[in-house]
This record gives sequence, C-alpha cells and structure tokens, in this order.
Amino acid sequence: MSTCILLVGNKILVVVFFLKKGFKKPRSLLSLNRVASKVKEIEKDLSHLSDTKNRWVPTINNRDASNSNYIVKRSQDLANISRSLDEEDLVGVDKNREKLEEWLEGDDLDYSVIALLGMGGLGKTALAANVYKKEREKFQCHAWVSISQTYSREDVMRNIIKELFKDNVSVLSSTLSMDIMSLEETVKKYLEQRKYLIILDDVWTYEAFYDLSRMFVHNDKGSRVMLTTRDAHVAALASGGRILTLEALPEDKAWDLFCKKAFPSDTNHQCPTEMKPSSMEIVSKCKGLPLAIVSVGSMLRVREKTVEEWRRINDQLGWEIINNSRLDHIRNVLHLSFIYLPTYLKSCFLYCSLFPEDYHFKRKQLVRLWTAEGFIEERGESTLEEVAECYLKELVDRNMLQLVERNSFDRMKKFRMHDLVRELAIDLCKKNCFGVSYEDQCGGSLEMDGRRLVLHKLKKDIQQPFSNMHQLRTVITLGDSKSSFTLLPLLCNESRYLTVLELSGLPIEKIPDAIGDLFNLRYLGLRDSKVKKLPKSVEKLSNLLTLDLFESDIHELPSGIVKLKKLRHLFAERVFDRTGRDFKCLSGVHIPNGLGNLTNLQTLQSLAAQDESLRHLGVLRQMRSLRLWNVKGIYCGLISESLVHMRYLSYLEVNASDENEVLLLNVCLPSLQNLVLRGRLAEGALDESPLFQAVGGQNLYALSLLWSQLREEPLPSLSRLSNLTRLEFSKAYNGEQLTFLAGWFPMLKILFLRDLPNVSRLEIAEGAMASLEKLFLVNLSSMTEVPPGIEFLLPLQYLTFREITNDLFTSLCQCSAIQGKWRYTLRD
Repeated sequence: MSTCILLVGNKILVVVFFLKKGFKKPRSLLSLNRVASKVKEIEKDLSHLSDTKNRWVPTINNRDASNSNYIVKRSQDLANISRSLDEEDLVGVDKNREKLEEWLEGDDLDYSVIALLGMGGLGKTALAANVYKKEREKFQCHAWVSISQTYSREDVMRNIIKELFKDNVSVLSSTLSMDIMSLEETVKKYLEQRKYLIILDDVWTYEAFYDLSRMFVHNDKGSRVMLTTRDAHVAALASGGRILTLEALPEDKAWDLFCKKAFPSDTNHQCPTEMKPSSMEIVSKCKGLPLAIVSVGSMLRVREKTVEEWRRINDQLGWEIINNSRLDHIRNVLHLSFIYLPTYLKSCFLYCSLFPEDYHFKRKQLVRLWTAEGFIEERGESTLEEVAECYLKELVDRNMLQLVERNSFDRMKKFRMHDLVRELAIDLCKKNCFGVSYEDQCGGSLEMDGRRLVLHKLKKDIQQPFSNMHQLRTVITLGDSKSSFTLLPLLCNESRYLTVLELSGLPIEKIPDAIGDLFNLRYLGLRDSKVKKLPKSVEKLSNLLTLDLFESDIHELPSGIVKLKKLRHLFAERVFDRTGRDFKCLSGVHIPNGLGNLTNLQTLQSLAAQDESLRHLGVLRQMRSLRLWNVKGIYCGLISESLVHMRYLSYLEVNASDENEVLLLNVCLPSLQNLVLRGRLAEGALDESPLFQAVGGQNLYALSLLWSQLREEPLPSLSRLSNLTRLEFSKAYNGEQLTFLAGWFPMLKILFLRDLPNVSRLEIAEGAMASLEKLFLVNLSSMTEVPPGIEFLLPLQYLTFREITNDLFTSLCQCSAIQGKWRYTLRD
C-alpha cells in the first residue's frame, strides 16, 4: 500500500491510499480480521498525517522569526550592544585594528571600500566601532548605519542624513517630506566635495550594497566606505582586496578575555587554581568566539565560585546557551544567521548539526546524503550533485560551516560546524522535529521524536523498538560502533518510509529480505560492514540513488541490481593494502549482465573488467568517477572506445590484472582531472597517448603513475601538463636520474616519489615547481645526497624523507640548505 497526500495552505485536501493488491474473486476476499488490520494501519497513517499537519502548518502560518519588524529590531539591538562594548572586551585585535587604520588613513585619494568578514560573534561590529570612534574626526563627515536583510532603502538614507546633518535642524526638517530620489540627491550633493567615512554594519547581500552605493560619490578625496558582513560574496565587493577576515581568538587570548570578564574584582584577573580545569574547558567550548567568551564570562561573574558549580555549568553549557537569558546575545546573533538563510539551505544546515561535535564532513559524502534526502532543487542543466556543491559553498561563504581542508587542486574537501552554532541548530532540530542524535548510546531504548536519527559510537546493541518508528525517514550510524544492530529487521518492517539507511562500520552480517519493501529508500550504506550477500529483494529499491558497499565482504552483486535505473553512485570494492605498495591492493565486484541499464550512474568503483561489462560501459554517459580493476592489455582498446562517450568523466583509475600487462589508452578526455594508472606502460606512451598531451590533459590536476616500469625519464613528456597540482611516481621509473627544469610544473603543490630503487640523483633547477608545498621522498634506496636545488623550493612547507639510507641521513644532517623541520625513518 502507498500513500498520496495533497497539502494546500493549511488544509489536507486529498489523502489517497493505493492498495497494491485488490479484490479478485469473492472466494479470495480478505478475512474480516485482515480488513480490520488494514483499517488500523490506515488509521495510524491518518494519525501520522494529522500530526504532520499540526506540526508544520503553524510553522508556515506563524513565522515570527521571519517577520520584517522583528528581524530589523533584533538586528539593531544586537548592533547597538556590539558598538557599546568596552575597550577591554577587544582582545587580540591589535593587528586587525592597525590594518584598518592603515587602509582608512592611507594617502590613496581614490574612493575605496573596506570589508570586515567573519561569522556572527567574532566581533566585527565591535572592532569597526572601535576604529570608527578613533578615525571619524579625520574625515570631513561621517555616518554609521546598521543594515538588515529586510532593510528599507529609504530608512537607511534617512538614517545617514540624520548622522550627516545632526547639527542642522532645518535640513533635517526639509527632508521629512522628500521622496526617495530627493533623499538620494541630498546625500550625493552633500558628499560630493567632502572626504567622508560611511560604515555599513551587517550587510547581508551584495544587492543591498549596490542598492545603497549609488549615494556614495567617487570624489577622489580619500573617502572610505567600510562594511561588516558574514557573507564572503559581500566581502568580495571590497576595493583591491581590502578584505579583513576575522578569525577565532587563539587559546591564550581567549583565556585572557575570559578571565577579565569572569574575575573583574581581582587586580590581575587571576583564575583561582581550583577553578582552572573547569574554566579552561568552558573557554575551550567557546571555540575562540569573543561574543561567547564575553557573555559566558559575564554570566559566571555572578555565579557562586565553587568547583562544583562551575563543573555543573561546564557540563551543561550547551543548555545554558539555549535557555539562559543572560546569554541571549549569543543565541540571537547565531539565530539571525539562520533566519537569514534562504529556505533551500535551512534543511541542509540543520542536517549537519545531527552529526557529532567537531565532526569533519567530507564534501562528496554530504552531497550524496543531501541529494538522497531531497534537499536539492533542480537548476537548469546542472546535476543535483553540482547544485548540492553550490549549497555547500554558500553555507561556507555565509560562515555557517567552516572549511577545514582543501584538496591539492584547491577544491573544498572537509568541513566542520562551530560548536556553538551546532548547539543552536540542535535546539532548532528538536523544536521542529527535524531529527535527533545520540552519542555513546549504551543499548536499551531510545526516546525518539523526529524524522531523522543519528547514532554515534554505539557501545551496545539496541534491543527494543523505540517510539514513533513509523515516522522515521533517516537512520545514520557513525564512528567505531560495536553494535550488530539487531533492530534492523524491525526497522525495515516498521519504518517503511525510510529514505536514508546509513549503517557504515556496524558488524552486520545479514540484510533482511524486508529491505526490499522500503520503496522510498534512496541511500543504502553498508561500508565497512560484514555483509557477504545482498538479498534478491534489493531489486525492488527502484528509487535508490546511492549504494555504498565499500570494504564490505560482498564480491558479487545480485542479478536484479541492474534494475535500479535511478542508481547514481555505486561503491563496491575491497582494499587489502591502503598504502598501495602491494600490486594487488584492491579488488572490485562482478556486475551481472545488464550494466547498460544503469544509465544514470555517475560513480562506479570498482568494476571488474570483463568483455560483457566493458561492451556496455560506453552507455554510461553520465559517469564522473570510474575505477576499473583486473584490466588486461587486450581490453584497453574497448575501454578507450567506451571512455570517448564519457564527456563528464573527471576521475579515472585503471588497475592492470598483473605487473606485466601493458596499459595503453588512446583516448582524449578533456574533462579529466584525476588519473591513476596502476600497471606497466608501453614505451613512448607518455608521448603517444592523447591522455598526456597538452590538449587532452588540459584539465588534469592530479596524476599517479604506479608500477609503470618506464625506462625513459618521464618528466620531459609530462612537463606539458602545466596545470598539474599533484604528481605521484611509485615503482614507475627504472632510470637513475630525475631532473626538474626551470618553468616545469608551475602549479604543482604535492610531489610524491616512492619505491624508485634506481634513482640516485634528483635535481631541481631554479624556477622549477614554483608552487610546491609538500615533497615526499620514500624508499629511494640508491639516493645518497640531498637533492641539489631543494633550496629553490621557497613555498615548501612540508618535507618528508622516509626509509632512507645511512648515507642520505648523514647528508641530511650536514645540509645547510634544509632549514626547519623534516621527518625521516632509516631504511632497513
């Protein structure tokens, strides 16, 4: 039975239940008790729909937080509080203050825009106000106005006029009856012949700035406009890169600020010794956010100064931030950021809060989950995954997520959510029944009131069903869990609307047949599980988008897998050696006949190369990421013919069946960004294959050649790949010398050379690898001297020598060219 609901406004107009099995003949009529069972099931669904209506309709109809007057008032209140902060509340801002003063006082007479960028609570307004008070008298006129997302252009103009003409009552009186165009002309005319300073505080959109900037005359008198913002797109409006990005306070400065607020009566603001452990933990939880440190410190100032009291506050700091009225400032500042999020980003943001504190999200993982959840809207010709990446970048630009790491070709890779932002989001999740999370759950039962459940580090199995299982849409387990999750069969039977089932890392050995009844399942994750076989019923999961079987015990997929025509991402491989030094370091799966049916596949890792599967490979024209294993040389022609049709392919990995199989791919892949070849390359392949030509490899950013057994030096041929940012050789070259000439590999950031037993000399000319940041030299057993020219690698940040000879170790110790830190391990 399936259900259809039509919700218009605040009324459920139509509810239709479709019975898959009807009444065929009188003699096959359902018994009365079966009818009664169906009626009860329908009643339960109706009750669920009614609860859904009662929960969401008030949210739609009573959006106080979206009320314009409410937002404007809250923004102005917070701005006034920030502007009135004491000088002592500004800790660790000396360098930033000096930079702002330099930009404001500079001899440059051109009109310029200065931007202060950072998440809410970092002290942008406080710093701007502090500088404004000191610098404004150096300008002929000045004004400070606060902007909200729902600002009125007319109101902002009138506020600017009030500041510019505060001593001229007649002008102020005359503007009361002016229309918006007259107001604009009044401001422009006044500023035209004056050196002015205008502060636009808390600008949320670049449209707002453009809307107001028409008033600001470019009069070559050294005028300045300074704006504060949480959005990187707005900050990009600054002139000549005059963007000051505020960062969280370092630990020592955060501690100094906390002690000033928590212990004001002590002359030196000293924290009592017995209070220090709890105090340091409290400061650590503020994550360097000045507003949080000031607010929490001020709250503790009036609390009983006992170890027990402060330990209690430390244990429940998250609750205090959400519920304590003395910490309203923190909550309101962070809440404004959420209110101003576009509707399409709010669910994505709340979703991230369900994951553990300090959890590092991977870009691709998050994109696949958001897509499966249905959070992503279609945009023109872009795929849902591409749109999801835009969402992710927008959350980073708005400082709602923090970028942790970029990959070698500068794409965002890992992210985290600030702990205090997460506390706010968790509270919003609970209020809206969005989802709940549990950490270190020790078995027993769960209290559940939400559509999504995230479990982190399950220590024991959950034996009992929990409330509202039928409402559940998402179940995710994380971390090193020891539970076998015996609740899975019940989950498959009771939570039949499940959309995401992510059970990675659980020691599950069997998947129940009932999983096939989860008709709405779009994501199934069994990564690092003990599952050996998928039930035949998975062929009924017609809405499945992602199937993740990476590092499970599955070697062969059921024949019905090719019926999953919506499938976009398929991971099914085992990695035996994560270092990659064993030639047979991984194995893929055998896919049944019918691979050509999966025309929506974007990711396929790994496919065992067989005649049947390779013949249909070219049909998969949406492919973005492809890994092949057990490839024989005779298959290369067929593979090349298939790859021609993959116009979007960005990642390709080909693994030969053994060390003697020769790989030669004659195909041009202009969209390819990352290429990994494990196996012997034919001599001259680097010159003959279009993959390595300047045109064919124009977008190639990362290249790994493994077990290539090349006799001729590969660098001259590869040097034409000028956009490479990562290059790896491992058992790739049998020659004795590698030479990097001036101008080669200008964008290269990472060079990894490993297991090159014959290479005795590595030369680096001045001007080669001008951007190199990381150099790894591992097991170069013939090398006895430090590579000449290594001193030319000025941007180098990380230099690693591993498994080196005693002679090279001696050379390293005597080398004056190497300054700073380097790592090594002696080779046996």
